Amino acid sequence: MKLRHQKIFKPSFESLFQKFVSIPIENEDDLVYYFADLVNYYRPPKNADTHPIQLKELLDTLKNPEKKTAFSERLITLFSGRQFKTILTDAGILYNTYFRRELKKRIIANLIPYQPEKTKLEYFLNQVFYQRRDYEWISKIDRADIDELIELLEIPHIYEKLIPTSPLSEVVQAIRLNLQRMTGSALESAVIKMVPEYEELESPFEALEKEFDVLEQKIQTNAYHTFNPEDLDLRHFKILASQCHEFIDAAYSNSSKYGISLDVNQNLLRIRQQLERTEILIDFFVVQDKKEAFRKTTRLLFLLIKYNCQKNNIRTLIAESTQLISYEITQHTAKTGEHYITKGRQEYFSMLKSATFGGFIVGFLCIFKLYIHHWELSQFGYAFFYSMNYAFGFITIYLVGATLATKQPAMTASAMIQSIEKDRHETDRLKRYSAFSELTSRLIRSQFIAFVGNIIGTFSMALLLIYLIQLLTDTNAAEHDWPKLIKDCSPIHSLAIFHAAIAGVFLFLSGIISGSVANSNKHNRLYYRIKEHPVLKRNLGKAKAEKIASWLEKKWPGVSSNFWFGVFMGTTASVGAFLGLNLDVRHITFSTGNFAIGNFGSGFELTTDMIFWASIGIIIIGFMNFIVSFILSLGLALRSRDIAYGELIPLFKAVVLRFRVEPLSFFLPPKKE
Repeated sequence: MKLRHQKIFKPSFESLFQKFVSIPIENEDDLVYYFADLVNYYRPPKNADTHPIQLKELLDTLKNPEKKTAFSERLITLFSGRQFKTILTDAGILYNTYFRRELKKRIIANLIPYQPEKTKLEYFLNQVFYQRRDYEWISKIDRADIDELIELLEIPHIYEKLIPTSPLSEVVQAIRLNLQRMTGSALESAVIKMVPEYEELESPFEALEKEFDVLEQKIQTNAYHTFNPEDLDLRHFKILASQCHEFIDAAYSNSSKYGISLDVNQNLLRIRQQLERTEILIDFFVVQDKKEAFRKTTRLLFLLIKYNCQKNNIRTLIAESTQLISYEITQHTAKTGEHYITKGRQEYFSMLKSATFGGFIVGFLCIFKLYIHHWELSQFGYAFFYSMNYAFGFITIYLVGATLATKQPAMTASAMIQSIEKDRHETDRLKRYSAFSELTSRLIRSQFIAFVGNIIGTFSMALLLIYLIQLLTDTNAAEHDWPKLIKDCSPIHSLAIFHAAIAGVFLFLSGIISGSVANSNKHNRLYYRIKEHPVLKRNLGKAKAEKIASWLEKKWPGVSSNFWFGVFMGTTASVGAFLGLNLDVRHITFSTGNFAIGNFGSGFELTTDMIFWASIGIIIIGFMNFIVSFILSLGLALRSRDIAYGELIPLFKAVVLRFRVEPLSFFLPPKKE
C-alpha cells in the first residue's frame, strides 16, 4: 500500500484578512497574532529561493474603502507609540566585550528569544518577523507595490513632526546614545594603548559627539527637520567620522606591533559597529524632496526588521570576532613556517640531517613509552606520564633545533597563504601561478625529506636502543607487546587512519597555541616587563635580564606549543577509556619506532603480510597527520585574510601542471640553484 503525501493546507488570503479586520481594536494581542498570520501568507518556505514578492491580493482588497479603513485602523493601533531606539542602538551590536559572554547570550537568545515590553516595537517584530531570513524576502517586495500600498493607506512619512514619541525623535536619541557609548569605549586605557599616537590628541569621537550637537540643533529648528546634502556641518560630521575610522584602523594595524587580546578586539569591533550604525542613521536626516521622505520612511522600517532579525546571528559574531585574532596567529605561524620550506640542495640536506636528529630523539621516547606501559598505573597516571614523555621530548626536539616533520604543515600552510596575499594584486597571472607552484613544490619536497629523516632516525634509534637493553638486561622488553605494536600500525586491523587524523587535529591546535601565546605575550608586553624587571636587573644584571627576555620572546611560544601537543597526545587514550570510546593517536614517527620495536620483539619473525600492512600503515598515518593539519591550517589562514577558497583553484591547477612537467622537483631539489 502506497502512502500519499498530503498537501499542507494553506488558508486563503481573504480568510486571513477577514480574521484580522474582524478583531476588535482593543484586543492588541490578537491583532499581533493575526497580523503575523498575514505576514506568514507571503513568507516563502524555508528552503525555497527568495523571489520578488507581489502584494496583489492585499492591494486589490484595500481598494475596497471599508476594508481599507478597517485595516488602516488596526495598523495604527499596532505601530503607533511603539519605541524602537533600542533596536537601533543594540540589535546586531556587541553587548559584551567578552566574547564568551556574548556567544552565550546569543545562543540562549536563539533558543529562548528575549521578549521586551509589549509597548516596544521590538516585541511586535519578535512576534511577526521571527525568522532570520525574513528580511531577505521583505527586501524583495516590489517597490511599485510598496508605493501603491503607502498611497492607498495614506501612510504619513516620519518627517512631519519631531516630538518625544515620534519616530524621528527615536532616531535622534539612538544616534546620541551610540555616540556617547563610542566615546566612552574609545577612551578606555586598553584601547588607547593600541594607538599611542592619539594619546596627546583630542579624541575624534569626542569631536564627533560635539559636532552632532550642532546638527541636532539644526534638526530641531528646521521646519522639515532635515538638512541639505551639501550642508557644511554635515560634511564636517562626515570628515570627523572618517577620522574615527582612521583611529580604529590604526588600532587594528598596530596589532602586529603590540599584539591584541580578544577583549580589546571585541571593544574595537563594537566601536566600529556603533560608528557604522551612526553613519547609517544620520543619513535619514538628509532629505531633498517628499518622494525621498517616503522612501526613507520605508527604508527605516525595513532596517528595523533587518537589525531585529539578525541581532542574534552567531555565525557573524564568530566570523567578525575571530578574524583579526586568527590573522595575528597565522602571521606568527607563517614566519615560523618559512624556516620549514627549503630552497636549494644545501637546505634540503640540512633538513634531512635535522629530521634524522629529531627521529633519534623520538626513538628514545618510544622506548620510554614502552616502559611506562609496563607500569601499574591508573588511567590518570598513564595520561600524566605519557603526556610528560611526549611533551618534554617534543620540547627537546624544538630547543636543540631538530625537526619533527608533522609540525611543519600547521606552519607552512600559513606561509603559503601569506604568499598568495602578497601576489593577490599581481596582474601577470603566469608569474603569479609560477611563483605559487614553485613554493608548493618546495614545500612538498621539504615535507617529504623531513618524513624520510624522521623515519630513518626513529627506526634506527629505536631498534638500537631495544637491542642495547637486551644486551644489558638479557631480556626482550617487547616480547609480549609486539603483536599490539604491529597491529596498531595496520590500517586494516586497527583504527590507525582515524587515530592519525586525531593527531592531525592536535598538530593544528598546537600551531594555534604557538601563535596565540606569541600574540598574547606581545600584547601584554611580557618580554619588555621581564627585561625591565627591577629584581632581575639588580640580581642578575641588565644584560642577563635582557638575554632571558630575548630567549623567551623567541622560544616560549614554541615551548608552549610543543608542551600542549604532548599533553594532547598523551591524554587522548585515557580520555577515550573514560568515555568508553576507542580514541587514541597515531603519529608517523612513533608508529615507525613501534614498528622497529615490534619487529625486534617478535625476534624478526614478522610475516610478509604484517610487514606489508605495517609499512603501508606508516605511510598512510604520515599522510593523515599531514593532510588534516594542513587543511585545517589552510582554512584558518584563508579566513583570517578574507581569501575565498575559489581563488585557490587556478593556483592548484598550476601546481598539477608543474607536477606533470617536473615531477621530481616535488621530491628532490634542482641540481642548479
